[in-house]
Amino acid sequence: MTENSLDTAGRPAAADHASGARAAASEPASRSGSVGAPAFVGGQPSSTVVQPPPGGGRPPRPTLGRRAAALADSLWRPALVLVAFFAAWWFVAAREYVPNYLVPTPGQVWTTMTGQWSELARHTMVTLYETVLGFVLAAALGLATAVAIAYSRTLDKALYPIVLFAQVIPKIAIAPLLVVWFGLGLTPKIILAVLIAFFPVVISGVAGLRSTDPELLDLSATMGAGPWRTFRKIRFPNALPHLMAGLKVAVTLAVVGAVVGEFVGASEGLGYVLLLANGNLDAPLLFADLILMSAIGIVLFVLVEIAEALLIPWHASRRAGVSLTTS
Repeated sequence: MTENSLDTAGRPAAADHASGARAAASEPASRSGSVGAPAFVGGQPSSTVVQPPPGGGRPPRPTLGRRAAALADSLWRPALVLVAFFAAWWFVAAREYVPNYLVPTPGQVWTTMTGQWSELARHTMVTLYETVLGFVLAAALGLATAVAIAYSRTLDKALYPIVLFAQVIPKIAIAPLLVVWFGLGLTPKIILAVLIAFFPVVISGVAGLRSTDPELLDLSATMGAGPWRTFRKIRFPNALPHLMAGLKVAVTLAVVGAVVGEFVGASEGLGYVLLLANGNLDAPLLFADLILMSAIGIVLFVLVEIAEALLIPWHASRRAGVSLTTS
């Protein structure tokens, strides 16, 4: 082939290359200059790569001021509701629309709480200990039962009806029997807290473990992962959102179980104080006791909420700015 023929054959290729370069230059920056994507010139990848922004493109971490502002934004609404509630309570009690021996004023409740604080604190710690221990045992037993039900069809058919039967039995009905069996100590209260908090953990755990995408399980088996590794890496993390929702319900029910146990037979605890205040028609002490019971449930619920934020920050319910409702 002659030199002229080479030149004639090369001209169309050169023309195509030049037209491709012009087309690439006219492309919008959003298409040709994406982060981390190679630029194409004349149909061929260019050696020039756009560098990602510093920090890997991650958004800057919120400052302390922004965190405080976000906390204040999340708290002012419930604080406003509480202020309105206490204002209505004070108005009704101060005007004596209801006798003070039935509904005392907030000031009377505060005076009783501060005057008997050492005794109330001792009883509060007893109820708190019973609640926490019962909740921890219920969480451990509930998760183990959920795993057994989710992994075995035989255990599913054997255990699930029993769990449901145990839940529908009124716990207040079996509390006297537990006192007869285990005495007046802490054991009956802890058992009642476990029985009441057990069911939500089982239900949420089973729902979470069964919600794993079957394709992920097939992929895990294809990659050679055993049952334990699949559970640790796929099934358990996927079940955590459901499980944490059940734990938040269970921790509040554990308070109910401990107090119910103290109603039946106890010599200490907030349930015991509540019975004394009711028998003596001591309304300020009764209201102070109810406030302390509520405080235990709220504090434990917030602790579980914090644990959820630490364990599943990737979930949609934990991401800031994500709306879970439709407009």
